[in-house]
Amino acid sequence: MAQFNYLNELNSLAKLDGPITRGPLQRWVKKSGTENINPSLSNSLKNISNINLNSCNQSMQKLSVSGNVSCNNSTNVITPTRNENRKGKKTPSKNKSPGRSTTPTPNKASKTPNKADRFIPSRNNSNFDLCHYMLNKDDEKSEEAAPQTATGEAIGRALADTDSGRLLQYTCKAPAAPEGYQNRLRVVYSQAKVPSTVKNTSRYIPQAPDRILDAPEILDDYYLNLVDWSASNILAVALGSSVYLWNAGTGQIEQLLTLEGSETVCSVQWVQGGGSHLAVGTSSAITELWDCEKIKRLRAMDGHTARVGSLAWNLYVVSSGSRDGQIVHHDVRQRDHAVATISAHTQEICGLKWSPDGKYLASGGNDNLLNIWPLAQGHHYSQTQYLYSFNQHLAAVKGLAWCPWNSSILASGGGTADRTIRIWNVNTGANINTVDTKSQVCSIVWSTHYKELVSGHGYANNQLVIWRYPTMARTAELTGHAARVLHLALSPDGQTVLSAGADETLRLWKCFMLDPSKKKETTDTKAAKSLLNMNSLIR
Repeated sequence: MAQFNYLNELNSLAKLDGPITRGPLQRWVKKSGTENINPSLSNSLKNISNINLNSCNQSMQKLSVSGNVSCNNSTNVITPTRNENRKGKKTPSKNKSPGRSTTPTPNKASKTPNKADRFIPSRNNSNFDLCHYMLNKDDEKSEEAAPQTATGEAIGRALADTDSGRLLQYTCKAPAAPEGYQNRLRVVYSQAKVPSTVKNTSRYIPQAPDRILDAPEILDDYYLNLVDWSASNILAVALGSSVYLWNAGTGQIEQLLTLEGSETVCSVQWVQGGGSHLAVGTSSAITELWDCEKIKRLRAMDGHTARVGSLAWNLYVVSSGSRDGQIVHHDVRQRDHAVATISAHTQEICGLKWSPDGKYLASGGNDNLLNIWPLAQGHHYSQTQYLYSFNQHLAAVKGLAWCPWNSSILASGGGTADRTIRIWNVNTGANINTVDTKSQVCSIVWSTHYKELVSGHGYANNQLVIWRYPTMARTAELTGHAARVLHLALSPDGQTVLSAGADETLRLWKCFMLDPSKKKETTDTKAAKSLLNMNSLIR
């Protein structure tokens, strides 16, 4: 009976020879964790199936031993793959093993069963540079190490130790400046961004110059005054050691003088009233008087110990300001021309202007002072004691201009460290208004047709700015010069402003044009003030 039962077990084992095409997974097979089928079991089963039943009794012991060995090795048997099962018949659902997953068989028409068997990576969150570095890291170690630069080592450390989503990051801030350190370029860098405050105006102001003239060898010196426009429409320009005359009506150019040696022209100023006489200040501390119609020098007047950088006329008295800090009044009618000498400033005088009514003289110096000098009683020169001395400016005061319709109003401009335009009332000594221009103020001119004034500036924009008086709001900004605008002059008709820049160009701007429909008939009252007999008065 035992032998019969053993034969039945042999027959059942012989059926395992071929591939399993149906039937549930056996519990003892499911518990196996290996993935390879042991070939010894297959070979042993083939041998068993060929055993002759007649010799069963003789090989009982051997078969029992081989059966025990096969059973011991059965833990390596795994279930055939799903592809092999699909070739055969489907397994009935009622014969499923209790331990098998209850997930239904995927449908061929469904591309994503259960909507969760596909993986779609997000490339935005992938760090491909880091992945490439980590993949090649081991290969680079196997090769002979080459000497790395400091940059390569820094990049390697940054790639090896990074936060998620960030490869390179800056964790150290710039060191703080030492205590008490002051940047000497503070004024320069503060000009980078200047908010435009230009207000709309009903008047059309051209943004481009009407004409551009060359001015070669014009001195780039803030403290000099090298341009002046006469009432007879003649422009005098000092270029190096020479003075040239340009007739704005005809365009004719004529050379007036050339100084000898290394001397240079430091200032020019036309006589009042449309005369043809020009005062010239030189670097040799001499003030010369020239007749421009005859191209002849009439007088050479001394009195200074340094260059004469500023000049101002009051009828037949010409006042000169020098680097020695003194103001000398020259009466051209007298042989002894120096009628008064004033120790006005401690440094060079770079601005000097008489008021339109001749009652006040304003002087600005490199000592940051603005002084107002009253007229001497019964004379055309000033007193030796100032009326006011203003110290509100923080830099040299060169830009000076008197209001043409109110002789008691004065505009002054400061240099690079100041950058302000201040409006003064010399009757009361009050500072009416102050505006920060954001750049060096080189010169100022009032308009004779509008309640406006124009100023010339240095770094950063090298521009002309038109201001509306008395609010001091920006009306227009005129750009074009490649360097600072050193000098300004107004045409006799009051419609054109000439600007002389350190870029060796002269530019004419039609910024005060009159409306033809609003022009008023005016009489030439200045003709009565012209010194027609100047030649007979000069000694």
